[in-house]
Order: sequence, then C-alpha cells, then structure tokens
Amino acid sequence: MDIKIPRGTQDIKPGDAEKWQFVEQKAHEICARYNYKEIRTPVFEHTELFQRGVGETTDIVQKEMYTFTDLGDRSLTLRPEGTASVVRSFVENKLYGQAEQPVKLYYTGPMFRYERPQSGRMRQFVQFGIEALGSEDPAVDAEVMALAMDFYEELGLSGLKLVINSLGDQESRKAHREALVNHFEPRISEFCTDCQERLHTNPLRILDCKTDAAHELMHNAPSILDYLSEASTQYFEEVKSLLDEMGVAYVVDDTLVRGLDYYNSTAFEIMLEGEGFGAISTLSGGGRYNGLVEELGGPATPGIGFAMSIERLLMALESQGIELPVNAGLDVYMVTMGEAADRKGSVLLHQLRKAGLKADKDYLGRKPKAQFKDADRKQADITLILGDQELEAGVINVKYMASGEQEEVAIEQLAERLTGGY
Repeated sequence: MDIKIPRGTQDIKPGDAEKWQFVEQKAHEICARYNYKEIRTPVFEHTELFQRGVGETTDIVQKEMYTFTDLGDRSLTLRPEGTASVVRSFVENKLYGQAEQPVKLYYTGPMFRYERPQSGRMRQFVQFGIEALGSEDPAVDAEVMALAMDFYEELGLSGLKLVINSLGDQESRKAHREALVNHFEPRISEFCTDCQERLHTNPLRILDCKTDAAHELMHNAPSILDYLSEASTQYFEEVKSLLDEMGVAYVVDDTLVRGLDYYNSTAFEIMLEGEGFGAISTLSGGGRYNGLVEELGGPATPGIGFAMSIERLLMALESQGIELPVNAGLDVYMVTMGEAADRKGSVLLHQLRKAGLKADKDYLGRKPKAQFKDADRKQADITLILGDQELEAGVINVKYMASGEQEEVAIEQLAERLTGGY
C-alpha cells in the first residue's frame, strides 16, 4: 500500500526545519522584550468553544472545522485558531485574578482548517499569536500592532503595510448593521447564498465576501466610520495618535472587517506589497474582542491580539530573497582509519558533544576519501583525522577547513583545545 501525506499538510524536512526554528526563536525573543509569556493549549477542544467563541456564522465554524466524536460521545474539534483556546484557558484557570495585569500571553502551534489547499493556505498550518487581556487602554492596541510590525521588520521584510479600522462599540455596530441591511436587502438576490444567509444574521460579514467583492454595492456600502459613537471615535483617534508618535506607519481602510465574529473596536491587518508574493497579500491580522471572555463564562474583560501564519512568513522571506542566518553545519567531523581508531573516535565524539560542540562521524564503514566528502557535505568547520598511527602516539590531527591549516593535538586535550580552553 502506497501511503502518502494527507492533502493540505506538509513535511518540514531538515534544511527547512532550521528556518522554522529561527523564526520561532525570534518570536520568543520579541515577546520577552514586550513582556508576553508563553501559553500552550490543547490541539483539540470541545466543539462548543469554537461555535461560541469564533461565531456560528463564520466560514470557519460552518465549513472548515475538523470535528469528530470521541469514544465518550463528546464532540471535539481540532483547533482552527488560537484565541478561543487562550481565552478559555484564561477563564478556566482564573488568570483574571492574578496580580499581574493585564495578562499578556503568546502561543505558537498547529491549527487545522478544512479548506482548498493553495500556496500559503494549508489544512494544517502553524500560527504565532499574542493576546493581551485585562486592559482597554489604546496604548495596548498600539503595542500589539507595533510588536507585529517589529517582528516582520527585524526579519528583514520590506513593503509592509499596516491597515487599520474601527468596528466600533455595541452602539456603533447596531447602527451600522441596520444601515448595511437597508443597503444590501433590495438587491441581495444578486449575491451569493452565503451573503444572503448573512444579511440578517451578520451583515458585516458580507463586506468580507470574496465571491461578490466586485459588486457595485460593495464599493458604496455604508462605512462603519460614519456610525462610530463619540466614545469609539475618540478611542480610535487615540490609537492612531499613539501609532503616529511611535513612528508606526499605517493606513485606514473602512472596509476592513476580519473574518471572526468576536472582533470589535480596533481591527487591523498587515499586508505585503510587491512582486513575487502577489499584488498584495495578508500576512497577519487581529484586533479587539471585548466581550469574548464573558461569552466563554468569565468576568467582563477586554482583550486584543493578533495571529500570523509561519508558512506565509517564510514564503514572504523567500519572495524577497532574504536568507535567514541559520547554520546547519557541524563544528567537527571525525575521520577515522582502522577499527581501533573508529572505536576511539566514537568515545571522543561523545566528549566533544558534552563540551557543547556539534559533532559527527561516518557510520557506514566508508573509505577516508568518502569520509572527507561527507565532512564537506555536512559543512564541518573542523575535520579531525584519527588513524591507528595517531592513536598509538596519543595525538589527533585537527584540520581547520576555512584556512586549510592543520595541527596535532594531544587526544586528552582535544575537547579543551576545540572549545578554547587553552
């Protein structure tokens, strides 16, 4: 039986895995600078969490979730996104009661959505995201967006575009919702079935429809910015002012909606413009979700966050020809000649590894010439040469590959020599 990888998934092979490790380590580092702490949640949760947290009318819940019934007849779902799980953990573990507030968290891990696989869109994909819970200060909104932009910029990406909008408070959204219904209802039959179903359940989601994006009613739909309450307007102005003072460039787009029901107030996306990655593509997005904590059984707690795809990030880096400074080579390769030397080489390798060096040798009984070729393939900085003659003399030949220089070192002093001990 020829078993192949499931559609929409990928193997991350050696050579690529080091790039993943680099960007993930970069995420850890930048979150530490901004004082965000890592949280890890289960890969699957009770289905109701996503139905309530993400929204019954979203494409994710209606079309894309991997849901199954376990042996206990419980409906479980592989997580399609990270925020609902983090908020569930925040409520369940009563993090709202700890002294350090707001609670600033980050996560990275696989998510699962059943959708048509294409470049940068997988059925299993990895998200990095942050969540700040417990503060409704506009400075937190600015901080979250600044962290995301810093992350991309420090990896070397250019052509970044931060797009922001305000979805308003409950009062603003109610007025805008009525305006949208009045705008679309007379000609809703011209729209796709999804839009028709959303007209009275969640008309804001019509603006996010890709099928009917070119319809004329999309271009003159009522703007949320015209319906913002005084409080929402003031809040949005303060967010923009802080971004201005921080030197974080942005553009306002009143059609920016985001695809999840829990968003309100500030919403944003980061896009990449330029050749090689499409005319314009979204790298990440996020926003405020005040009310989600209460929806999942917790006390009234404001929140904001974002999520980004690691796959799309790596695609963007490749499209701009950015080489990550990853070193997959060895510090040391051991070339041995003779049975006794080969045995001693294994012992010496163990000592070198304990001393912190990346070290390897041949395990296929190859001739010395083939071993030297293997050392080159593995990009070894140093090649050690040990034969029966050297073993008898108690020394080993050390060849520094960059310079071609070679020296003899006493075997018992090898680890100390290679780690700079003398």
